[in-house]
Amino acid sequence: MRFLVSNDDGYQAIGIELLAAALVETGDVTVVAPDRNRSGASNSLTLDSPLYVKQAKNGFYYVNGTPTDCVHLAITGLLEHEPDLVVSGVNAGANLGDDVLYSGTVAAAMEGRFLGCPALAVSLASETPVHFDAAVKVVVNMIKAMSANPIANDLLLNINIPDLPYEQLNETQVTRLGYRHKAEPAIKMHDPKNREIYWIGPPGEGDDAGPGTDFYAIEEGKISITPLQTDLTRYNALDDLSDWVKTFAV
Repeated sequence: MRFLVSNDDGYQAIGIELLAAALVETGDVTVVAPDRNRSGASNSLTLDSPLYVKQAKNGFYYVNGTPTDCVHLAITGLLEHEPDLVVSGVNAGANLGDDVLYSGTVAAAMEGRFLGCPALAVSLASETPVHFDAAVKVVVNMIKAMSANPIANDLLLNINIPDLPYEQLNETQVTRLGYRHKAEPAIKMHDPKNREIYWIGPPGEGDDAGPGTDFYAIEEGKISITPLQTDLTRYNALDDLSDWVKTFAV
């Protein structure tokens, strides 16, 4: 298999280093990742300045852009052959529920899916993650299972793994995205010149976080796999919206 590996933590992150090293034993691996941490970059593309691709001593390519830039450049110009699978991660921190709207980890995988490749977004669910080796084993086992028992090629899977030793990861659940409470207020401070500055506040705690959600699976110490789609259409609102549109003339 040909793997394209990316992330949003930057090309020097331990998660991507361990993942790439493990996947080399399974196929050909190309790493194209941001030159620095780009967490929260979502699906943004850099359109107002040029992108530079450089190569580190370990062979990783790094780009002065977003995770989406990295995957887009790799598939549309950098690689001689399209990858069989795009893997984004292993991210240092969870990407649960509403997080997928902001996550650069998920965005990198989503860009691969946009461009026709099946994709995995992989996150280690801890604010201070330790067990990256366990998460990598989960990914490798999952890829072997996909090879032995293929699933739909158009899937984008968001995978969150508890930060536990591999031996304690004894169950995997297919989940739906939960929802968080509203984010905490922005934090106002002052810089050394007494000018007001703001930091984005912490995300809210889980709101819709009961059984069946990704939040619940992680809370129970279980691996969460959520299938995502790129079509954001709210189909159950189409008929009602059509009726509403008929009430006014344009």
